[in-house]
Amino acid sequence: MSVTAPITKAVILARGLGKRMREKDSSAAIDAAQAAAADSGVKAMVPVGRPFLDYLLSTLAEAGCNRACLVIGPEHGAVRDYYTHEQHPSRIEVCFAIQPEPLGTANAVLAAEDFASQDEFVVINGDNYYPVEALQALQRLGQPGTVLFQAGSLARNSNIREERVCAFASCVVDFAGFLADIVEKPAFETFDEARLIGMNCWRFGPAIFAACRDVPLSPRGEFELPLAVKLAIRRGIKLKVAISQSGVLDLSRRSDISAVAARLAHVKVQL
Repeated sequence: MSVTAPITKAVILARGLGKRMREKDSSAAIDAAQAAAADSGVKAMVPVGRPFLDYLLSTLAEAGCNRACLVIGPEHGAVRDYYTHEQHPSRIEVCFAIQPEPLGTANAVLAAEDFASQDEFVVINGDNYYPVEALQALQRLGQPGTVLFQAGSLARNSNIREERVCAFASCVVDFAGFLADIVEKPAFETFDEARLIGMNCWRFGPAIFAACRDVPLSPRGEFELPLAVKLAIRRGIKLKVAISQSGVLDLSRRSDISAVAARLAHVKVQL
């Protein structure tokens, strides 16, 4: 049996405006440094023991990636300065791609096209912490694909309550184990523990870039990655699915900060 070479490149989508993180929340138990980072909207740099992004990079390195491209905006000099002057990772090389305008996650992936070149690469959100076993599952797929998370596992093992999980994209898997469809913002009257949730945990080949270029604007006025994936599937791209029963930490709002910090308190970071 042939052995597939490991995926060594990862793209982290860290460009967002952080609108929800900027919103004031008097009930959020955060310190001055966390409040300052939240005010900036750069979620990936919120300190939860250390900058949140350090945990993502460490986990990627643990899963076999040794090069990471951070997609940031031109105004995100603090991210570049931190990994250029303050932190010098040895297990994973960090570079940057600039997304000039916050036009959506599909457009953000396009910003990393030169970095990816003709290689397969991992794509993850900059405001989610994925367990190493989920990233290792991407490696074991041996081809482009995604890791989907069971709704019940997310609610039990994350800082994400059931009502928030219900609003996440729901995914359909075909009989052969490939992604067949993505249903954005589904409406469910009751919580379904078995529902498969997409959390933007991807392994792509270079074919995804054509779909990212051609995807139309979403109703929200953005070029969104799930819609680009749906377009790619219609064009014949096959994305193998691995299913995880782990949790994913979500750092979207100020109210998330203390819970995420508590869950990462005993996670060892090695960059």
